[in-house]
Amino acid sequence: MTPDNIRSKKLPLFADLGIAVAALVISAALVLGTGIGNWVLVVFLGAVFYLAGLYLAASRVEGRRAAKNKIWRAMIYSACILAILPLASVVWTLLSKGVGRLDGDFFGTSMANIGARDANGGAYHAIIGTLEQVGIAALMAVPVGVLGAIYLVEYGRGKFALTVRFFVDVMTGIPSIVAGLFVLSFWVLIVSPWFNDGVPRFSGFAASLALTVLMLPTIVRSTEEMLRLVPGPLREGAYALGVPQWKTILKVVLPTALPGIVTGVMLSIARAAGETAPVLLVAGGAAAINMDPFAGNQSSLSLFVYQQAGDASRFAPDRAWTAALTLVSLVLILTIAAKLLARRNRLS
Repeated sequence: MTPDNIRSKKLPLFADLGIAVAALVISAALVLGTGIGNWVLVVFLGAVFYLAGLYLAASRVEGRRAAKNKIWRAMIYSACILAILPLASVVWTLLSKGVGRLDGDFFGTSMANIGARDANGGAYHAIIGTLEQVGIAALMAVPVGVLGAIYLVEYGRGKFALTVRFFVDVMTGIPSIVAGLFVLSFWVLIVSPWFNDGVPRFSGFAASLALTVLMLPTIVRSTEEMLRLVPGPLREGAYALGVPQWKTILKVVLPTALPGIVTGVMLSIARAAGETAPVLLVAGGAAAINMDPFAGNQSSLSLFVYQQAGDASRFAPDRAWTAALTLVSLVLILTIAAKLLARRNRLS
């Protein structure tokens, strides 16, 4: 260590703030004075000037090594802020534009007999459709996905396990409209006529099948990764006590990995709840309330948002924003409830 690298002085906080203010002022004067850009370029050049000024000031006071540390820390904080800004912007936009129709009429009525000049109309039918379709899809996808992941981690060996893992990876990237076309060609056009006197029928259950196809790979991959993170000594200790493998998985492995499994399940549910193409293709959408997911057209919140966003009525955008806020709130409530349940039942 040389004397230049051994520094006890620290650059005070007000110096950092002064450098930041001076960098923004210089950037604004340069950009706005010459008219070469707007506030985005002001912020970008201000950040560049701030980093340069911070390095010069910190290297004079604390040394080059500490100056480099300050620069990297500032860049990390800046990247964190840049990552948070889009999320904060989305949340603020949803809250500011979605509160316009947060009333009883929106949550208690449908769009049946609502014309372009009617200010009323709600998303009750879409909320019911989303809850039924996503709920049925979760009932089908979660057990199959978790059991498939258990097989891949605990039992899967050889070419068959590799084949299953390969197809799961392939299914992860398929577009949602492909899943909708698959269910349309198989269930709606081939299977549903057997139960409807030879006539194909749209239904919410068909949308649930398409959502199941989309949820399965996410659940399998996330559950597989969580199960692999369970420490091996936990399994070995159970085996040493004579506990059979199936009971070790049920009583030790799954409770240990439960918080991560719940996170993967909720990610898949959030994706399914926001899908529009499968519902449009196989459920058809409806303006009236349909409580039966096995017969007749049915809507969903994502499809309702899509339809209202493209409607010519001046009242439609408010309905679309409120429906989007409702959809995000439903996913948030389900996620919090699932997290609390997983925390209560996990292995301590």
